[in-house]
Order: sequence, then C-alpha cells, then structure tokens
Amino acid sequence: MYLGLGIDTGGTYTDAAIMDMSNGTVIESNKALTTYPDLIRGIKNSIEGLNPDDLKRIKFVSVSTTLATNTTLEGKGYPAGLILIGHTIPKKLASNYVISIGGGHDSDGNEIAPLEDLETVKEFVRQIKNKVAAFAVSGYFGVRNPEHELRVKELIQEITDMPVVCGHELSMSLGAYERAVTALLNAELIPVSKQFIKSVQAVMEEKGIKATLMMMKCDGSLVRIEEALQKPVESIFSGPAASLVGAAHLTGLDTCVTVDVGGTSTDIAMISRGIPEISDTGAKVGGWKTMVKAIRMDTSALGGDSLVWIKRKTYLGPTRVIPLCLAASEFPEILEKLEKTDTPKESIMDEIIQPTSFFIRNGVNSPELLSGELEEDEIAIIEHLGTEPLSVFEISERIGKHPLMFAGTLKNLIRKRHVSQIGFTPTDALHVLGEYLRWDGRASFIGAKVLGKNLKKGAEEFSAQVKAEVVRKLTLELVSFFADDLKKEDVEKMIGKEAFLKFHIKVPVVLVGAPVRAYLKELNEAVDAEIRIPAFHEVGNAVGALVGKVIHRTEVLIRPTAAGNAAYSVFSELGKEVFEDYGEALDYGLKLSHRLVSEYMDSYGLDMGNVEFDLKKNDVGSIGKSPLETRLVGLGVGTTAKLA
Repeated sequence: MYLGLGIDTGGTYTDAAIMDMSNGTVIESNKALTTYPDLIRGIKNSIEGLNPDDLKRIKFVSVSTTLATNTTLEGKGYPAGLILIGHTIPKKLASNYVISIGGGHDSDGNEIAPLEDLETVKEFVRQIKNKVAAFAVSGYFGVRNPEHELRVKELIQEITDMPVVCGHELSMSLGAYERAVTALLNAELIPVSKQFIKSVQAVMEEKGIKATLMMMKCDGSLVRIEEALQKPVESIFSGPAASLVGAAHLTGLDTCVTVDVGGTSTDIAMISRGIPEISDTGAKVGGWKTMVKAIRMDTSALGGDSLVWIKRKTYLGPTRVIPLCLAASEFPEILEKLEKTDTPKESIMDEIIQPTSFFIRNGVNSPELLSGELEEDEIAIIEHLGTEPLSVFEISERIGKHPLMFAGTLKNLIRKRHVSQIGFTPTDALHVLGEYLRWDGRASFIGAKVLGKNLKKGAEEFSAQVKAEVVRKLTLELVSFFADDLKKEDVEKMIGKEAFLKFHIKVPVVLVGAPVRAYLKELNEAVDAEIRIPAFHEVGNAVGALVGKVIHRTEVLIRPTAAGNAAYSVFSELGKEVFEDYGEALDYGLKLSHRLVSEYMDSYGLDMGNVEFDLKKNDVGSIGKSPLETRLVGLGVGTTAKLA
C-alpha cells in the first residue's frame, strides 16, 4: 500500500491526513492547534493523533499552508529591502526600505542606460541589513534581459548571506510595478516559508518518516520543497489551492465552487472539469496585485478568529486574534479578568483598546536579545509582558502610560510576531449560541455580555448579530466571486434587498473548514444553490495537498528584433536568442518549450511518456507572412502516483 501524509498549517489549526495513494481513499485524519512561534509542536501534535503503524509506511509527504496568505492579509510580512533599477519608486509599496538606481533595458532586451550607483547599493545594504530579513531586486524590462538584476544580486551577496530574489526569477510577464511587488512579497515571505518547512522536516526526522517531501503552489500543482523555499510567493495561496483540490476530491465533483472558512480568512475558488481556474491577471492578496500564476480566487480577511470589536457599532476583522474560549482553556484567569474588566471611553476605542482584548508575549527571548530589532518603546512593553494575558489597562498601570500612548506600539509588536492578541471572535459567538463547542464557552459568554452591554444587547442577541454578519459577508463574497464584473459595493446593495432577490448558483457549492456546518442553514436561505459539506471537510486542505499534480508551465515569446529586419528574437526563462528569420525562431521555440517541460519533469523522475503535454501557439498581427508576435505556452501535467 502506497501511503501519503498531507499536512496543512493554518492560522488556527494544523491538520494531518493519511491517504491510500493508489485509490485516493482517506484513511484517517487529525487536527491540532497551530503553535506560535514554535510551529513544530502543532505539527507534531497533529501527526501524533494518527496511527503509528501507518506513519511507518508513509512514502510521500505533501504540505500546504495559509501562513503566507495570512501574513500578507494582516500586513505582518518580515521587512525586506527593495532595489529598483531604471524606474522611479512607486508611491504604494509594502516596504520602508526602497531605493532606485540608474540602469534598465528596453522591450527587446537592449541596455538603455548603464548600471549606475552601485556604491549607493552597497551603502543601502550595509545600513539596513540588520533591519530586514531579505532583499528584492527588480529592473526595468529585467524580464527581457536580467543582466542588471543579476549584477545587483551578486553585489548584495558579497555583503550579506541574506536571501536575495530577482523579479525575472518569478515572472516572465511585463509590468514593472507588479513584478517589483511580486519580488518584494517573495522576499518578505522567505522567513515564513523557511520556518514552516524546517518545522515539517524536523517532525519527519523525529518520527522517522523517510519520504519524498513536496509543497502545493498557488495553481494547485506540487513542487519539491527546495523549489518552494526559493520562491515562497508561488505558494502564498497553497492553503486555498489545497482546499479547492481537496474539496473536489472529497465530493467526487469535477466542477464546483469551494468556500473555505478558516481562522484568518475565507477563500473562494472554482474547479471546472477537473482543472482549477487560473487567474488571468495574477494572484491578488491584501490589495497587492502580483504576477504569480494562481488559482482564480477571492480571499477576504474573514474567519473564525477575526476580531469582533465595538465603537458605537460592531466591527468584524480584519485582525486575527486568539478566541476568548480558546485562551480561557489555557489561561483560566481570563474568566475573572473578563468579569472585572473596565470599559474604555468610546472615543478612544479601536482594534487594540477593547474591554475584551488581552495581550500575551510570544516566545521567551529576553529583551536584550531582541534589542537589535525592537525600538525602545517596544522593549518597554515586552519587559512587562509574559505568559499571563494582560489588558491594555493592566499594561497601562505597569508602564505608567495612557493606552492611547502605546496602542500603536502594541500593534507593531503584534505585526512583528512578538505579541499575540486575545479577543472576541465569531468562534466565540458560535460557542455562546451552542452551535460549535470546542473550548471554554464561559469566556465567550462573558465577553459577549460585556460587548453587548455597550450596545444595549444581551449576550445571545449580540452573538446572533455577529453570526448574521458573518453569513452576510460570506454571501457577499460568494456572489461577488461570480459577479466579478460588478463592484462589490453594488453587489452589497443588491444583497441588502434579500426580501426581493435570491441569487441562483448553477454549480455545486462545497463548504470546507471546521465551523462551516454552523452556517449551512443561513447560507441556504441566502442563496439558491446545492450546498455540500463532505466527509473530512475539517481537513480538506491536508487532503488537497496529497491529490495535487506536478505541473510545469513554460512561456516563450518570439518578436522581430527591429522594424524592417528579418531577424527574430526568442525570449524565454533561459534568456534571449536571435535567429535569422521567423521560421528558425519558431522551430527553436517549439523545441525549447518541449525541452523545458521535459527537463523539469525529468528532475522529478517523471518520464514524458507519463506526462500530459499541451502546447498552445498564439499569434498577434503580421509582417508579411510572419506574425508580429508569437507566444508559445507549454503545459506539462504529471501525477504524484508516478513518484512512488
């Protein structure tokens, strides 16, 4: 029997599933809490709930995670430095460490300006290397000629051994801004990906699991772990991709839309005739448009662990926190603290200053060890935080400052992962309503009573309102996914007229995630659709990680070298080649497309005889008998069953 182990680490849970890879049957599964900052404990706990005899027979391990997605959604990426070559610094970039230097190429890969200011680059790197976790380099038309990007990368590596990623390594598509964003996000996510993968490897070694280790990418394909480490941005949606593939497998549907309700986010995607729909424009997450080939999906910061907070009315998210019920299971003293909590003045309330929010420190590093990456005001708070949850009022008493004076500092510490926030969540609301019972519901009830009192509502009424808001947002996201040509605000207005409208969805809707059964009745009332919740829906991502395929896409572009010239240039991931005429260029491009796919599959031990290969040729315009441009897109698909 060829057994596979799927592991998915989300913001709240780490799931594990064992599958008979010969027939796709799920044998068993287990869930455990994701543990911060040490992920090993959560992964180990999820695996230890499985049959030890089955673990000894594991030959294939595949993983997925929403950690990268959540990191970007919550704006908690590790700081990274960005060097732009030949173009100005955009106003909107997710980094405070950006410089632009002279250089760059044109659309044919010809140098339009020499590479300048290398001394500026050296000084920039030396100044910020202790403040960032990685570097990104993006040059103007670097995708057509990566020479300048590679020179700057080499220069950075002479100064530091930190990871450096270039824009041309991640995408062959044009778009200087999007490629810069993609490179920057990739750099910010390298530490997140590295920590996750090292944790998985450590547990495998401890448990004596000797097996091929792979990871799911955004497009639903699987890659070796070494490749995933180099390009973590390509796995930014690995969790949602796994849930889509897993939902289709568990229901036996080849066409469906999946709604995955996790702790931090809700992800909606579609699979059609067994193939995940791929976005034409690249993955977009947290408002950032990238050039990553990904499943077409809508992701929103709505989950079971989204913070519910008040200020004249109720707000939901986008911050992810530890639910009160879960925190009380580990810290029973929260019950008494909640009973005695002070309610801040409404005028100063925000996501941090709330009557039901508490803060705990992550890890045990001393303030001295953290002094290199923390500011003085951050260290002052860290010194007073331990494993006991404290409210903002308790912190205020200890440091002698009004909450307004350190609320921003607390936010920074949460973003840097040194502090975790505890608060009321939709999971707590379900505990109050008795619809999802897993932890200490007493804390949930007290929290609902405290927040509801401020809005003149009882605990049950307040919790029902929170649940209704979750259903409303789920409905909005689901309808917006199909009505993607409409603005979300317009869809929201239509949903508000539910007495007169009910949206009909032709394809089955599959719900996955731990709490989804609690929302089934209300969703059925909100939309007209066949809604399914499959067996093992709680671990759909772990299942999906196992049933993905090895997929490799290639793109080759053929263009005239210059107007009136018979020669043609061929651009590919290998660089630029020039040929005397279009026929020679096309012949080279066709053979190259097949060779690139063949070499990639061969690196996985997959023979092309066992690989589905498809090549599409798209021509644009014409110059006499030859096209103005030809784009060759190759696609190879191999199965993990052949890796045994």
